Amino acid sequence: MILLVVIASILIAGVTVFQYNEQSKDYHVGRLERKEEQVRQSVEYVLRETTYPVTTENLHLIFQMEIYRIANTQNQRLNIYDLEGQLLKSSRPKFVIDSVSNCLDTQILINLENSPTKRYVEEKALAGDNYKASYTYINDKSLKPIGILNLPYYEDDSFNNMELREFLTRLAGVYLLMLLIAIALSYFISTYITRSLQTVSDMLGRTHLTRRNKKILIDNPSLEIKKLITSYNAMIDELEQSAVKLARSEREQAWREMAKQVAHEIKNPLTPMRLTVQSFERKFDPEDPDIENKVEEFSKTLIQQIDTMSSIASAFSNFAEMPAQQNETLNVVKIVKLALDIFNEDYIHFISDREEIIAKMDRTQLIRVVTNLVKNAIQAVPEVEAPRILVSVAEEENKVKICVADNGIGIEDEFKEKIFEPKFTTKSSGMGLGLGMVKNIVETYQGNITFTSQPGKGTVFTVKLPKEKIKKEQDNIT
Repeated sequence: MILLVVIASILIAGVTVFQYNEQSKDYHVGRLERKEEQVRQSVEYVLRETTYPVTTENLHLIFQMEIYRIANTQNQRLNIYDLEGQLLKSSRPKFVIDSVSNCLDTQILINLENSPTKRYVEEKALAGDNYKASYTYINDKSLKPIGILNLPYYEDDSFNNMELREFLTRLAGVYLLMLLIAIALSYFISTYITRSLQTVSDMLGRTHLTRRNKKILIDNPSLEIKKLITSYNAMIDELEQSAVKLARSEREQAWREMAKQVAHEIKNPLTPMRLTVQSFERKFDPEDPDIENKVEEFSKTLIQQIDTMSSIASAFSNFAEMPAQQNETLNVVKIVKLALDIFNEDYIHFISDREEIIAKMDRTQLIRVVTNLVKNAIQAVPEVEAPRILVSVAEEENKVKICVADNGIGIEDEFKEKIFEPKFTTKSSGMGLGLGMVKNIVETYQGNITFTSQPGKGTVFTVKLPKEKIKKEQDNIT
């Protein structure tokens, strides 16, 4: 709209200037013709009334005084030349005789002679102004040419130019007002048009697979926007159905995997228990003098396997349950030190930039996070000549930052994406639940856990927990 207004104003201004120029040209052409006709009638009247013979030789005598009267009456200068182009008489009171004004150019005489109307108009530009000069023959009573009448004419466009400037000024004011109105209308119209699109864009940006997404409700949308909104709302319905199906599928898959893992881990101690019982049954002899030692050894074997099964059950129970937070105000630095006291390794070191960092969180779960990370680090440094594990606690804005760094074997790139998956482990022993449990606790607190690792150089796990637990969104899909 703005561009159209600007283009229209330029075109109208150009057409206006062109029209004024054409009108000015037509005006001057017509004015020169009228002046010429009036002067010719005055000249013919003088020729009819003169007492001198009407010949070329007598023209300067005939118009000796009459030429000034004609010039004053018609308000037009005029010159009279003979047929050879020599100046005979001029209306200038003090005419300066020179070679140029005394004699007409040969080309003028030729053009006048060859003109069908026996009239020739010369056009020039002098001192920045347009100059015209008309040449016609002066005839005697028998219509025989006896001289040449010259009317010099300077085009005075000052009045037209002033009118043109005034008109363009008014036109510019009008179009400036129209331009301002167009800008305002364009703004409001574009805002009205894009308002619905902005709403759709914002809703698309907030669309999330794991949340309940709101539908778009707009009053009286245009037909195109209505189709877009209908498609979006239909997509939201399908997305919610897909999210429910996906969540159900993931839960079922998780339970299937968990059941497989539980069955596998329980079968491991059952096999040696079965073999032990069968062996004891075959070799059992009540009369054997060492029967008490054998029964004691048999009992220890069974108890050891039962303890293993109990440990497996406890590990899966701790991983599967959602930790119940008992938030309390505690000193994180002190609790982390307390968690490290259970380890006897002398290569475990602790640093903190502050003696006290107060936060609200569950003491038991914080200890569980630290001990699992340190255990994981201890298992990574058995083959290192000078093992070292560094545990650090720091405060970062409104979060508590806990880092556990080791100089162990590191994590290969192919395993990094699976490191937090349940039952994934790179060690020959263990069930791979430790880091999964840590991630579960940290994410329950709306925190995050990350790690960096270089094979052969070591690994750094970084846990960031908010000082106060943030309330989860009510519309999360659980």
